[in-house]
Amino acid sequence: MADSVRLKVAVLGPGGVGGFLAAMLARGGDDVVLVSRTPAGNKLRLESGRYGSFDVSVRATQELSEAVDAVLVTVKATHLEEALERVPREALGNAIIVPFLNGLDHVGLLRATYPPSAVVAATIRIETTRVGDGMIRHSSPFAAIELAPSAANRERVDRLAARLTQAGINVKLRDDEQAMLWDKFAVLEPMALLTTHACAPIGAPRTARRDDLLGLVSEVVAVGSADGVKLDRDTLVKFIDSVPESMESSMQRDQAAGRPLELDALGGALLRRAEKHGIAVPVTRRIVDDLAARR
Repeated sequence: MADSVRLKVAVLGPGGVGGFLAAMLARGGDDVVLVSRTPAGNKLRLESGRYGSFDVSVRATQELSEAVDAVLVTVKATHLEEALERVPREALGNAIIVPFLNGLDHVGLLRATYPPSAVVAATIRIETTRVGDGMIRHSSPFAAIELAPSAANRERVDRLAARLTQAGINVKLRDDEQAMLWDKFAVLEPMALLTTHACAPIGAPRTARRDDLLGLVSEVVAVGSADGVKLDRDTLVKFIDSVPESMESSMQRDQAAGRPLELDALGGALLRRAEKHGIAVPVTRRIVDDLAARR
């Protein structure tokens, strides 16, 4: 592949996912600025079985004050509204806003904050952890991104996709934004609720609590269908059964570390849509209520 035009990219929330993307783009020659409440320095180190271990130089700031080509939003849903104060609308120029968050509702929030045509729905499938200041560990053998461009931002999305691909990340463009978001949500939401409620990686509860797993998946399929997205229950269950038994959800890890949970972004998002469509989701309701009561 011929080298594509290098970009200026801001990463809002350089944790595990943001740090990974920042390191990969910086290694490829892009100008990367990390935007964080507490900038940790101008160096990043990525350790990855797939991409190797390497150090890169980046820039860091508490608030974006320069025009960029893209802003990658990689904070947790629990911190999104506060974090957006660090990216003033007037500072964006012609940038696209690309959120890599769990859930379904964040895209609407971003389009209420920034020009709607600048916000590009996206998903990422990866396992990463920030293990220290400036230190990112990529533990999965995959890193896959999906982007859903519109006619108004297609050229800008194509440029970002080219740079991410050049960096070695698997990138796919999708025409149906809603289906793209639900495809990830339909796997993540049941797994996150079950592993967090069980305080264990997926292997044990997907067997010992089979009825809960099947109930969670059935409920997400029903609500997704009412939302206009076709999901297949058996396919989802087969995929969850295929993941390594040691796999943890990010919400489970947050619980173990005493951090705020993305309970509203995942379970809450399903409950709100279920109520809107008049669909009973008793398993989801029970687990969400129980997790909320534990906090």
